[in-house]
Amino acid sequence: MVRFGSEDLELEVVEDWCQLPEGWKFGHIIGVDVDKDDNVYIFNRGDHPVIVLNRDGVFQKSWGEGFFASPHGIYIGNQDNVYLTDTNHHAVFKFTLDGELLDTYGTKGELHEGEPFNRPTDVAMAPTGEMYVSDGYGNSRVHKFSPDGELLLSWGEPGDAPGQFDVPHDVDVYKDGRVFIADRQNNRIQIFDPYGNYLEEWTGFQLPCAVYIGRDEKIYVPELRSRMSILDMKGNLLARWGGEKSDEPGMFRAPHCATLDSHDDLYIGETLDGSRIQKYRRI
Repeated sequence: MVRFGSEDLELEVVEDWCQLPEGWKFGHIIGVDVDKDDNVYIFNRGDHPVIVLNRDGVFQKSWGEGFFASPHGIYIGNQDNVYLTDTNHHAVFKFTLDGELLDTYGTKGELHEGEPFNRPTDVAMAPTGEMYVSDGYGNSRVHKFSPDGELLLSWGEPGDAPGQFDVPHDVDVYKDGRVFIADRQNNRIQIFDPYGNYLEEWTGFQLPCAVYIGRDEKIYVPELRSRMSILDMKGNLLARWGGEKSDEPGMFRAPHCATLDSHDDLYIGETLDGSRIQKYRRI
């Protein structure tokens, strides 16, 4: 096994983990998350937008064929609902785990300057049930919704000052309510309170595509420039590897998304010309 990470956080890549049906391949892998049974949901821009594997990499099912225009973020909530953002449909869609559409946030196919949505990128839920959406490629905004779908507030504008964004690309919410935004083109993570008030920022990234807060109290940041970073909740760097494009197991071309399962095994999805999903086992 090839090992990565650091002395205190060591990972080994599980080679040849992913087992797709014969003739299938991924499009750009844009999002990944796991359900309560550790099934891995891979959101991609191929013929089969949602591909589900078990934790051993064995194919389970697919859905979403013909529905999406440009897949982007995925989030599986505590009630086993799957929230998916579509940048070209300008909407967030709520599905069951089996692909039944339950709800739509925004109007499919309609963009809105400043308000929800204009090419949204990701969605996350707070422990109290509020939903946050990073919005995204068209708007430099973050939107907060109540548990029943009412828009509560929005914040952000174009720029590189505190509270401004240049492609707010991903969102996650810590258990204390803090909102973490991957401000991709500004090469930073910005952190806000639940009311959109700026708290702090962490810099030194190379196009951070996602900010995933693990159940292990660590933050996983895939960086589009072929690098992966892992931090603690204070922003201290715990592990970092990559930085040059590589097809070697465990390395990257363009990592875009990350998640953990209940065993704290790490899954990292890649986009662009290196579309693959890799699994790393915690040592």
